[in-house]
Parts: sequence; structure tokens; C-alpha cells
Amino acid sequence: MKALYSFIILLLITAAVHAQPPNVPADKGATFGAKTTPEDAITVDQLASVMKSREGKKTEVKLKGTVTSVCESMGCWIKIRSADGDMMVKMKDHSFFVPLALNGKEVVVDGIAEAKETSVEELKDYAKDAGKSKEEVDAIKAPKMELTITAKGVLVL
Repeated sequence: MKALYSFIILLLITAAVHAQPPNVPADKGATFGAKTTPEDAITVDQLASVMKSREGKKTEVKLKGTVTSVCESMGCWIKIRSADGDMMVKMKDHSFFVPLALNGKEVVVDGIAEAKETSVEELKDYAKDAGKSKEEVDAIKAPKMELTITAKGVLVL
């Protein structure tokens, strides 16, 4: 029984160590996830037009934009500045993470864009991950229709 408890404690410690954003610089040219290039990258405004023409269906894109926030707990998502509010970018299958130092940087995100409804529960989780106060989290009462991207790779410009 002692061995089982020791194993569980070791497993929890390992999970806690790995559940943090990478502590690496976000210098120009740094890539997180799959390698990508800035060629053919479109702006957030152009993405909105593309998605309207495709009626919100999943679309492969390279998006150029400025990071406004990074998931503080793991680095598993970022938000990109948009005229309609910040756009959510999640790292595909949690297969890679980005550093907090990415905040404020211009990046190219290579991935799949789609229009979807984000549930209240998800919105609250994102707010908690972003370090929002309990009051701000509790104020979230309705789902949100938004453009999101599932990133395969992120390049710092």
C-alpha cells in the first residue's frame, strides 16, 4: 500500500512540473510546434472575410497577428488581437505549449480556423487560466460564438 501512495505522489509531482508554460524566450524566429513560415499569412480582418465566404466551415490558414494573452497555467492557448475581441488559438491536441514571453509579440499561427460556439464552462476555464478574478469569472453567463484556431505551429516575427 505504501508503494501505491508513493507512486501516486510521484505521479502528481510529475504532472505539476509539466503543467507549466515553457520557460524559454520568444525571440524573433522562434517556432513552437510544427515549423511554419510567414509566407501567405493573412490578417485577422482577412480571416473574417474568408470564414464568411466559407460559411464558417473549417479552413486551413496562416494568420498573422499580435498576441494579447497566454494561458498562464500551461501555455496551451493564446489570444490574438481582433477588432471583434480577442481570437482564441488553442495548441493542437496539447502537443506543444508556448511561453508567457509570447504575450505582446507578433506571430504567425499555422492551423485550422473554424466558427464555433464556446460554452460558458469553457469561457470560465479560459478566464481562470488567464488569471482573471473570481468576480470576472462569475460574470460569464452566456456562451459566445467566435472564430477559433487550432494551431499546428506558431512562429514569432
